[in-house]
Amino acid sequence: MALEMLYFAWVRENVGRGSERVEPPAEVTTVAALLDWLAAGSAAHAQAFDDRAKLRAAVDQAFVPLDASIVDAREVAIFPPVTGG
Repeated sequence: MALEMLYFAWVRENVGRGSERVEPPAEVTTVAALLDWLAAGSAAHAQAFDDRAKLRAAVDQAFVPLDASIVDAREVAIFPPVTGG
């Protein structure tokens, strides 16, 4: 299950790139589990995903909670909450 990961704003800065293609193991089935898996493999990802309360996600361009499924997804985007002014 290859996924395109997209990172925005300070998440992109902390990870060090705007996108990457990843192949998580089959047991990684939610956004939260995907973040855990990525954080375990990289200090930059661990730092970016440390405070989950400050993260939002979209799966295949639909906003979802972090416990949402990624089964059969093609793209997962991670970004901070959007604020207006």
